[in-house]
Amino acid sequence: MRDSRRTRLILALLLLTAFTLITLDYRAKGGGVFGSLRRTASSWFGPVERVAADIARPVRNAADAVGSIGSNHKKLQEAQRTVSRLQQELRAQPFDQHRVDELNALLRVSSVAQYKLVPAQVIAVGAGSGFEWTATIDAGSMDGIKPDMTVLNGDGLVGRVTVVGSSTATVLLAIDPEFNVGVRLPDGETGVVTGRQKSDMGFYLIDPSARVKPGDGLVTQGSKDQQPFVWGVPVGQVVTATSPLSGQSQTGTVKPYVNFSALDLVGVVVQPPRTDPREALLASPRPTVTVTATVTATPPPPSSASASTSSSHKPTSTRTSTPTHTATQTKTATTPPPKPNPPPPSGAP
Repeated sequence: MRDSRRTRLILALLLLTAFTLITLDYRAKGGGVFGSLRRTASSWFGPVERVAADIARPVRNAADAVGSIGSNHKKLQEAQRTVSRLQQELRAQPFDQHRVDELNALLRVSSVAQYKLVPAQVIAVGAGSGFEWTATIDAGSMDGIKPDMTVLNGDGLVGRVTVVGSSTATVLLAIDPEFNVGVRLPDGETGVVTGRQKSDMGFYLIDPSARVKPGDGLVTQGSKDQQPFVWGVPVGQVVTATSPLSGQSQTGTVKPYVNFSALDLVGVVVQPPRTDPREALLASPRPTVTVTATVTATPPPPSSASASTSSSHKPTSTRTSTPTHTATQTKTATTPPPKPNPPPPSGAP
């Protein structure tokens, strides 16, 4: 009990002394004896406190870092996922724009030629079904696809459907050597275009008297009941044409409108048009035509003043002399001298 009472007494005295010193220091407002003592103690113990704080700071930061390891790891993973997603979106932007352009081109073809199309994605290109050049699309019988249907894109003829599954179909590309399609010329004449793999397609005219020239655009003639080919699909542009002898058919090469090395979005014609669109789809700027204009300047009609001086070779001399004077000189220079009278005969009075 004695120790407990002594401890309490000492604690009470210390508290009383502390409150007294605080009160006196507050009243002195940092001045006087207590202010000097506090500044002296601060100068003594300040460096010690800074050193202790520098030593304790890494330990405290390490302890905080250990405590937040789990949350920091989650934040890092979330940041990495965000960066990956943004990178994928950035890479996909040109691809998405290309897809939009192809879809718009298909919509234009469907609107102009009145084709009912089923859009499809090309998922594979290669040899198949006994042919050298085929493509697999992600549309099949479930989408209304049947064999011997025309396949096209926004540029022109892609091929025809050969094999159909429930969700996929095989398309024989127009560049396959076994591919043949009847085409119509701008003047109504007909011919046949054949595939030649990666090179330009070949063609020959049916009528030996028909002629075609480089730059002419060709469209499909259309099959019976419009299967496998519907009317009016652009095929290609004539690049070269021969000059055959009389009675021989003209041949040449055709550059296809479709870029077969970059097939992506195509359309399958599930319902042909009611009327022949003929060359309506060639109205787009596919065939490049170079027009050379020759401008001929027509001079204004001559005035009265210029008409009076047109007989002079040098306009400057005409402007410096009056027309009357010039005419007088010319008349005098060109008039022959008068002939002398003959002498009278001898014996005359």
